[in-house]
Amino acid sequence: MAVRVQREAFDADAEVRALVAGRTDIGSVVTFTGLVRGKAHGHALTSLTLEHYPEMTEAELARIEAEAVGRFGLAGSLVVHRYGELHPGDPIVLVVTLSAHRQAAFEGAEFLMDYLKSRAPFWKKEALADGTEAWVDARETDGEALRRWGGPSTKK
Repeated sequence: MAVRVQREAFDADAEVRALVAGRTDIGSVVTFTGLVRGKAHGHALTSLTLEHYPEMTEAELARIEAEAVGRFGLAGSLVVHRYGELHPGDPIVLVVTLSAHRQAAFEGAEFLMDYLKSRAPFWKKEALADGTEAWVDARETDGEALRRWGGPSTKK
């Protein structure tokens, strides 16, 4: 089980290979790689900047990752989230879940992504092609997706 917050790009294939090396106790590996989209609210996006307080962010991501492991009985997991200035097409987040059976791995990955999209302590600023910049909040639909899981991770 691991959480990393980093500026550098990640190699999803290498991360998965390292996580599953020598494992014969798992039957499922679910991966999700999130990319920076080229549009925001119907406008061309030139960059997305993520800021955070390292100790707070890492502690909160580790807490939710541990909750996912316990809740879904995961045999392993990894969350890698980037910060800094990113551009359309750049990888921004990697979630990998391991389990004996696929349902737990899929649910664990979905739970982690729902949390990351709505509650992870990052501050996001979008820069649009027209020169405007704005700090953005999580979308209401992201919060709605998280609420279906119930429990302590969904409270503000």
